[in-house]
Amino acid sequence: MRLMLIFSIVLTGVKFFAYLITRSNAILSDALESIINVIAGSFALYSIHYAAKPKDEDHPYGHGKIEYLSAGFEGGLILITGFAIIGKAIYNFFHPQPIENISMGVYLSAFSGLCNYFMGMFLIKKGKKYHSVLMNADGKHLIADTISSGALIIGLLIIHLTGFLWFDNVLAILLGLFILLTGYNITKQSIMGLLDEADNETIGIMIYILNQNRQIKWIDMHNLRVLKYGSYLHVDCHITLPWYLSLEEAHTEVTAVEDLLNKNLEGRVEFFIHADPCLPGSCPICMIEDCKVRQSPFVKKLEWNTVNLLPDKKHSILT
Repeated sequence: MRLMLIFSIVLTGVKFFAYLITRSNAILSDALESIINVIAGSFALYSIHYAAKPKDEDHPYGHGKIEYLSAGFEGGLILITGFAIIGKAIYNFFHPQPIENISMGVYLSAFSGLCNYFMGMFLIKKGKKYHSVLMNADGKHLIADTISSGALIIGLLIIHLTGFLWFDNVLAILLGLFILLTGYNITKQSIMGLLDEADNETIGIMIYILNQNRQIKWIDMHNLRVLKYGSYLHVDCHITLPWYLSLEEAHTEVTAVEDLLNKNLEGRVEFFIHADPCLPGSCPICMIEDCKVRQSPFVKKLEWNTVNLLPDKKHSILT
Protein backbone atom coordinates (compact mmCIF):
# COMPACT_ATOMS: atom_id res chain seq x y z
CA MET A 1 0.00 0.00 0.00
CA ARG A 2 2.96 2.34 0.61
CA LEU A 3 4.22 1.55 -2.88
CA MET A 4 0.78 2.27 -4.36
CA LEU A 5 0.58 5.60 -2.52
CA ILE A 6 3.96 6.69 -3.89
CA PHE A 7 2.93 5.72 -7.43
CA SER A 8 -0.37 7.61 -7.05
CA ILE A 9 1.43 10.80 -6.02
CA VAL A 10 3.82 10.56 -9.00
CA LEU A 11 1.01 9.83 -11.49
CA THR A 12 -1.07 12.72 -10.15
CA GLY A 13 1.83 15.03 -10.92
CA VAL A 14 2.15 13.56 -14.42
CA LYS A 15 -1.57 14.06 -15.14
CA PHE A 16 -1.65 17.65 -13.92
CA PHE A 17 1.43 18.37 -16.03
CA ALA A 18 -0.45 16.91 -19.00
CA TYR A 19 -3.38 19.23 -18.25
CA LEU A 20 -1.14 22.29 -17.96
CA ILE A 21 0.37 21.72 -21.40
CA THR A 22 -2.91 20.77 -23.12
CA ARG A 23 -5.66 22.61 -21.19
CA SER A 24 -7.93 19.65 -21.90
CA ASN A 25 -10.94 19.23 -19.62
CA ALA A 26 -10.88 15.48 -20.22
CA ILE A 27 -7.29 15.27 -18.96
CA LEU A 28 -8.21 17.51 -16.02
CA SER A 29 -10.98 15.03 -15.18
CA ASP A 30 -8.44 12.24 -15.07
CA ALA A 31 -6.07 14.34 -12.95
CA LEU A 32 -8.75 15.30 -10.42
CA GLU A 33 -9.62 11.66 -9.89
CA SER A 34 -5.96 10.95 -9.20
CA ILE A 35 -6.12 13.35 -6.25
CA ILE A 36 -8.76 11.00 -4.85
CA ASN A 37 -6.33 8.11 -5.29
CA VAL A 38 -3.78 9.94 -3.15
CA ILE A 39 -6.21 10.94 -0.39
CA ALA A 40 -7.92 7.55 -0.34
CA GLY A 41 -4.56 5.77 -0.55
CA SER A 42 -3.35 7.60 2.55
CA PHE A 43 -6.44 6.59 4.51
CA ALA A 44 -6.21 3.05 3.10
CA LEU A 45 -2.62 2.69 4.27
CA TYR A 46 -3.66 3.67 7.80
CA SER A 47 -6.68 1.36 7.59
CA ILE A 48 -4.59 -1.65 6.58
CA HIS A 49 -2.30 -0.98 9.56
CA TYR A 50 -5.27 -0.58 11.91
CA ALA A 51 -7.09 -3.67 10.58
CA ALA A 52 -4.02 -5.80 11.30
CA LYS A 53 -4.20 -5.11 15.04
CA PRO A 54 -5.07 -8.14 17.16
CA LYS A 55 -8.39 -8.49 18.98
CA ASP A 56 -8.72 -6.73 22.32
CA GLU A 57 -11.36 -6.14 25.00
CA ASP A 58 -12.86 -3.19 23.14
CA HIS A 59 -12.84 -4.99 19.77
CA PRO A 60 -13.53 -8.68 20.44
CA TYR A 61 -13.99 -9.41 16.73
CA GLY A 62 -10.88 -7.52 15.67
CA HIS A 63 -10.45 -4.26 13.75
CA GLY A 64 -11.07 -5.46 10.20
CA LYS A 65 -14.33 -3.55 9.66
CA ILE A 66 -12.34 -0.36 9.13
CA GLU A 67 -11.53 -1.66 5.64
CA TYR A 68 -15.19 -1.20 4.68
CA LEU A 69 -15.18 2.29 6.20
CA SER A 70 -12.08 3.21 4.22
CA ALA A 71 -13.57 1.83 0.98
CA GLY A 72 -16.75 3.85 1.64
CA PHE A 73 -14.68 7.00 2.21
CA GLU A 74 -12.90 6.40 -1.09
CA GLY A 75 -16.18 5.78 -2.89
CA GLY A 76 -17.66 9.00 -1.49
CA LEU A 77 -14.69 11.06 -2.67
CA ILE A 78 -14.96 9.48 -6.12
CA LEU A 79 -18.64 10.46 -6.32
CA ILE A 80 -17.84 14.06 -5.40
CA THR A 81 -15.11 14.14 -8.04
CA GLY A 82 -17.46 12.76 -10.70
CA PHE A 83 -20.02 15.50 -10.06
CA ALA A 84 -17.29 18.17 -10.09
CA ILE A 85 -15.94 16.92 -13.42
CA ILE A 86 -19.38 16.96 -15.05
CA GLY A 87 -20.05 20.46 -13.69
CA LYS A 88 -16.73 21.76 -15.05
CA ALA A 89 -17.41 20.24 -18.47
CA ILE A 90 -20.87 21.81 -18.68
CA TYR A 91 -19.39 25.18 -17.70
CA ASN A 92 -16.82 24.93 -20.50
CA PHE A 93 -19.53 24.40 -23.09
CA PHE A 94 -20.40 28.06 -22.48
CA HIS A 95 -16.84 29.24 -21.77
CA PRO A 96 -14.65 27.16 -24.13
CA GLN A 97 -10.87 26.96 -23.79
CA PRO A 98 -8.36 26.14 -26.54
CA ILE A 99 -6.57 22.79 -26.42
CA GLU A 100 -2.84 22.55 -27.11
CA ASN A 101 -0.14 19.85 -27.44
CA ILE A 102 -2.66 17.04 -27.85
CA SER A 103 0.00 14.53 -28.91
CA MET A 104 1.94 15.06 -25.67
CA GLY A 105 -1.29 14.65 -23.71
CA VAL A 106 -1.89 11.32 -25.45
CA TYR A 107 1.60 10.05 -24.53
CA LEU A 108 1.32 11.09 -20.89
CA SER A 109 -2.19 9.63 -20.58
CA ALA A 110 -1.01 6.34 -22.10
CA PHE A 111 1.89 6.21 -19.64
CA SER A 112 -0.34 6.85 -16.61
CA GLY A 113 -2.93 4.37 -17.89
CA LEU A 114 -0.37 1.58 -18.17
CA CYS A 115 0.98 2.34 -14.70
CA ASN A 116 -2.55 2.25 -13.25
CA TYR A 117 -3.22 -1.09 -14.96
CA PHE A 118 -0.15 -2.80 -13.52
CA MET A 119 -0.71 -1.26 -10.08
CA GLY A 120 -4.37 -2.30 -10.15
CA MET A 121 -3.58 -5.90 -11.10
CA PHE A 122 -0.89 -6.01 -8.42
CA LEU A 123 -3.32 -4.78 -5.75
CA ILE A 124 -6.07 -7.20 -6.80
CA LYS A 125 -3.57 -10.08 -6.66
CA LYS A 126 -2.43 -9.06 -3.18
CA GLY A 127 -6.02 -8.41 -2.11
CA LYS A 128 -6.97 -11.98 -3.02
CA LYS A 129 -3.87 -13.36 -1.32
CA TYR A 130 -4.51 -11.48 1.93
CA HIS A 131 -8.34 -11.49 1.60
CA SER A 132 -8.39 -7.70 1.84
CA VAL A 133 -11.60 -5.96 0.78
CA LEU A 134 -9.77 -2.63 0.70
CA MET A 135 -6.93 -3.80 -1.56
CA ASN A 136 -9.46 -5.32 -3.96
CA ALA A 137 -11.47 -2.08 -4.02
CA ASP A 138 -8.35 0.01 -4.67
CA GLY A 139 -7.21 -2.38 -7.38
CA LYS A 140 -10.57 -2.27 -9.15
CA HIS A 141 -10.54 1.52 -8.90
CA LEU A 142 -7.14 1.65 -10.62
CA ILE A 143 -8.34 -0.73 -13.35
CA ALA A 144 -11.30 1.63 -13.85
CA ASP A 145 -8.76 4.47 -14.15
CA THR A 146 -7.02 2.49 -16.88
CA ILE A 147 -10.28 2.15 -18.81
CA SER A 148 -10.97 5.88 -18.47
CA SER A 149 -7.40 6.64 -19.64
CA GLY A 150 -7.98 4.47 -22.71
CA ALA A 151 -11.21 6.32 -23.48
CA LEU A 152 -9.38 9.61 -22.90
CA ILE A 153 -6.68 8.71 -25.43
CA ILE A 154 -9.26 7.76 -28.05
CA GLY A 155 -11.11 11.03 -27.42
CA LEU A 156 -7.96 13.13 -27.72
CA LEU A 157 -7.08 11.42 -31.01
CA ILE A 158 -10.57 12.17 -32.33
CA ILE A 159 -10.16 15.83 -31.35
CA HIS A 160 -6.71 15.92 -32.99
CA LEU A 161 -8.00 14.41 -36.24
CA THR A 162 -11.30 16.30 -36.50
CA GLY A 163 -10.61 19.56 -34.70
CA PHE A 164 -13.92 19.29 -32.83
CA LEU A 165 -12.88 20.98 -29.58
CA TRP A 166 -16.39 20.63 -28.11
CA PHE A 167 -15.85 16.87 -28.05
CA ASP A 168 -13.40 17.46 -25.16
CA ASN A 169 -16.33 18.54 -22.96
CA VAL A 170 -18.46 15.60 -24.12
CA LEU A 171 -15.60 13.24 -23.29
CA ALA A 172 -15.18 14.86 -19.86
CA ILE A 173 -18.88 14.32 -19.11
CA LEU A 174 -18.66 10.67 -20.20
CA LEU A 175 -15.60 10.17 -18.01
CA GLY A 176 -17.44 11.89 -15.15
CA LEU A 177 -20.36 9.47 -15.52
CA PHE A 178 -17.96 6.51 -15.56
CA ILE A 179 -16.27 7.85 -12.43
CA LEU A 180 -19.69 8.21 -10.76
CA LEU A 181 -20.45 4.57 -11.56
CA THR A 182 -17.11 3.48 -10.10
CA GLY A 183 -17.72 5.49 -6.92
CA TYR A 184 -21.24 4.10 -6.60
CA ASN A 185 -20.05 0.49 -6.85
CA ILE A 186 -17.26 0.97 -4.29
CA THR A 187 -19.59 2.81 -1.89
CA LYS A 188 -22.28 0.16 -2.27
CA GLN A 189 -19.80 -2.65 -1.55
CA SER A 190 -18.56 -0.89 1.59
CA ILE A 191 -22.09 -0.24 2.90
CA MET A 192 -23.13 -3.85 2.28
CA GLY A 193 -20.02 -5.01 4.12
CA LEU A 194 -20.78 -2.79 7.12
CA LEU A 195 -24.37 -4.10 7.10
CA ASP A 196 -23.03 -7.69 7.05
CA GLU A 197 -24.60 -8.63 3.74
CA ALA A 198 -24.28 -12.37 3.11
CA ASP A 199 -21.11 -13.28 1.21
CA ASN A 200 -22.57 -15.93 -1.08
CA GLU A 201 -19.22 -16.74 -2.67
CA THR A 202 -17.59 -17.55 0.68
CA ILE A 203 -20.67 -19.44 1.88
CA GLY A 204 -20.63 -21.48 -1.32
CA ILE A 205 -16.97 -22.41 -0.80
CA MET A 206 -17.70 -23.50 2.78
CA ILE A 207 -20.67 -25.62 1.73
CA TYR A 208 -18.58 -27.31 -0.97
CA ILE A 209 -15.84 -28.14 1.56
CA LEU A 210 -18.38 -29.52 4.04
CA ASN A 211 -20.10 -31.68 1.42
CA GLN A 212 -16.81 -33.10 0.16
CA ASN A 213 -15.56 -33.99 3.66
CA ARG A 214 -18.80 -34.76 5.45
CA GLN A 215 -18.65 -37.31 8.28
CA ILE A 216 -21.52 -39.72 9.02
CA LYS A 217 -22.00 -38.34 12.55
CA TRP A 218 -22.68 -34.88 11.12
CA ILE A 219 -26.36 -35.63 10.67
CA ASP A 220 -27.47 -32.11 9.93
CA MET A 221 -26.19 -28.53 9.80
CA HIS A 222 -28.28 -25.37 9.74
CA ASN A 223 -28.39 -21.69 10.74
CA LEU A 224 -25.08 -21.09 8.95
CA ARG A 225 -24.02 -17.42 9.08
CA VAL A 226 -20.75 -15.85 7.97
CA LEU A 227 -19.57 -12.38 9.01
CA LYS A 228 -16.46 -10.77 7.54
CA TYR A 229 -14.07 -8.70 9.65
CA GLY A 230 -11.38 -7.62 7.23
CA SER A 231 -9.55 -10.78 6.16
CA TYR A 232 -11.10 -12.90 8.93
CA LEU A 233 -14.40 -14.77 9.00
CA HIS A 234 -16.70 -15.29 11.96
CA VAL A 235 -18.99 -18.28 11.46
CA ASP A 236 -22.06 -19.27 13.48
CA CYS A 237 -23.88 -22.53 12.83
CA HIS A 238 -25.78 -25.41 14.43
CA ILE A 239 -24.74 -29.02 13.91
CA THR A 240 -26.95 -32.00 14.71
CA LEU A 241 -25.10 -34.94 16.28
CA PRO A 242 -26.28 -38.29 17.72
CA TRP A 243 -27.97 -37.58 21.02
CA TYR A 244 -26.09 -40.36 22.82
CA LEU A 245 -22.60 -38.88 22.28
CA SER A 246 -20.76 -37.79 25.40
CA LEU A 247 -19.85 -34.13 25.80
CA GLU A 248 -16.26 -35.00 24.95
CA GLU A 249 -17.26 -36.90 21.80
CA ALA A 250 -19.54 -34.06 20.66
CA HIS A 251 -16.70 -31.61 21.24
CA THR A 252 -14.42 -33.76 19.08
CA GLU A 253 -16.89 -33.60 16.18
CA VAL A 254 -17.31 -29.84 16.52
CA THR A 255 -13.53 -29.40 16.55
CA ALA A 256 -13.27 -31.55 13.43
CA VAL A 257 -15.60 -29.14 11.58
CA GLU A 258 -13.55 -26.16 12.73
CA ASP A 259 -10.25 -27.78 11.74
CA LEU A 260 -11.61 -28.81 8.32
CA LEU A 261 -12.68 -25.31 7.31
CA ASN A 262 -9.66 -23.59 8.83
CA LYS A 263 -7.36 -25.97 6.94
CA ASN A 264 -9.04 -25.09 3.65
CA LEU A 265 -9.52 -21.37 4.39
CA GLU A 266 -6.00 -20.61 5.59
CA GLY A 267 -6.86 -20.37 9.28
CA ARG A 268 -9.06 -17.31 8.82
CA VAL A 269 -12.17 -18.73 10.49
CA GLU A 270 -13.43 -18.20 14.03
CA PHE A 271 -16.24 -20.63 14.86
CA PHE A 272 -19.17 -20.57 17.24
CA ILE A 273 -20.82 -23.96 16.71
CA HIS A 274 -23.91 -25.00 18.66
CA ALA A 275 -24.36 -28.79 18.93
CA ASP A 276 -27.96 -30.09 18.77
CA PRO A 277 -29.05 -33.64 19.67
CA CYS A 278 -30.74 -35.59 16.92
CA LEU A 279 -34.52 -36.16 17.02
CA PRO A 280 -36.66 -39.01 15.65
CA GLY A 281 -37.29 -36.91 12.54
CA SER A 282 -33.53 -36.98 11.85
CA CYS A 283 -33.43 -40.76 11.33
CA PRO A 284 -34.41 -40.75 7.60
CA ILE A 285 -31.36 -38.56 6.77
CA CYS A 286 -28.96 -40.12 9.31
CA MET A 287 -26.22 -42.17 7.60
CA ILE A 288 -25.05 -44.07 10.72
CA GLU A 289 -25.63 -47.71 9.72
CA ASP A 290 -25.06 -49.36 13.11
CA CYS A 291 -27.21 -46.96 15.17
CA LYS A 292 -28.90 -49.06 17.90
CA VAL A 293 -31.53 -46.44 18.72
CA ARG A 294 -32.73 -45.71 15.19
CA GLN A 295 -36.52 -45.21 15.10
CA SER A 296 -37.02 -45.17 11.33
CA PRO A 297 -34.94 -46.40 8.38
CA PHE A 298 -32.48 -44.29 6.44
CA VAL A 299 -34.06 -42.94 3.26
CA LYS A 300 -31.48 -40.71 1.58
CA LYS A 301 -28.55 -38.42 2.16
CA LEU A 302 -29.59 -34.78 2.33
CA GLU A 303 -27.20 -32.75 0.19
CA TRP A 304 -26.31 -29.47 1.88
CA ASN A 305 -26.82 -26.24 -0.05
CA THR A 306 -27.62 -22.56 0.53
CA VAL A 307 -31.34 -23.32 0.67
CA ASN A 308 -31.21 -25.75 3.59
CA LEU A 309 -28.07 -24.67 5.47
CA LEU A 310 -28.91 -21.00 6.05
CA PRO A 311 -32.37 -21.19 7.77
CA ASP A 312 -32.52 -21.76 11.52
CA LYS A 313 -34.41 -25.05 11.20
CA LYS A 314 -33.48 -28.69 11.69
CA HIS A 315 -33.93 -30.81 8.61
CA SER A 316 -35.89 -33.95 7.95
CA ILE A 317 -36.66 -35.87 4.78
CA LEU A 318 -39.59 -33.50 4.26
CA THR A 319 -37.59 -30.26 4.55
